[in-house]
Amino acid sequence: MAMPTSSAVRALALEYKSLQEEPVEGFRVKLVNEDNMFEWEVAIFGPPDTLYQGGYFKAHMKFPPDYPYSPPSIRFMTKVWHPNVYENGDLCISILHPPVDDPQSGELPCERWNPTQNVRTILLSVISLLNEPNTYSPANVDASVMYRRWRDSKGRDKEYENIIRKQAQAAKVEAEREGIVVPLTLEDYCIKTRARPAEQPLDMTDFYDDEYELDDDDGDGLSVSDYEDGDDSVREKSRGRNKTPKGS
Repeated sequence: MAMPTSSAVRALALEYKSLQEEPVEGFRVKLVNEDNMFEWEVAIFGPPDTLYQGGYFKAHMKFPPDYPYSPPSIRFMTKVWHPNVYENGDLCISILHPPVDDPQSGELPCERWNPTQNVRTILLSVISLLNEPNTYSPANVDASVMYRRWRDSKGRDKEYENIIRKQAQAAKVEAEREGIVVPLTLEDYCIKTRARPAEQPLDMTDFYDDEYELDDDDGDGLSVSDYEDGDDSVREKSRGRNKTPKGS
């Protein structure tokens, strides 16, 4: 497996810190392991006034070593019956597909991944997809057929609806065991954000610094805590003994 680039670690650390300081309605994130910035646990709240209302759906988000140039992957750990979720939990969504020209997929390159995307845009797209599945190239054919039957009958065929509501209720019970309060109204679902205080512009000098690649063989890798002490400590650690010049 390729070693993570310094720009990938920095990009993820900045995104993670931003999401902790300014949460986005509909989901929460944390690291699966505090020493690994490349695997996140994502918890998605089912939007109110949808079939998924009350649900608390967990997923693991894995990032490639060259993020954001390549897309992450998402696998639901909570059981989700959905046209765009494989039986093993893997999510199939255009925004996470490499931007190649594939006429068979029915997707345009502009609908696929590009480096301007980020965790916020990905997860907001996932929340939207929950309620509006793509049935043209389904990952779960049975769920797709059932969804179309429910949609075309204008809700009279209850099979699809009953499965989703049952899963959402089971997920809500699991959340309550963990002490998580699942929002059930739009007022609770929407996060009240506060205006951020004026601050100095972020120093992005080293953001795309790929002169070195991270070498974590000694277990002294960079984690989110390393980025909370300021740029100087990050540079000192990332440019110390655990970095190996390319070509050496």
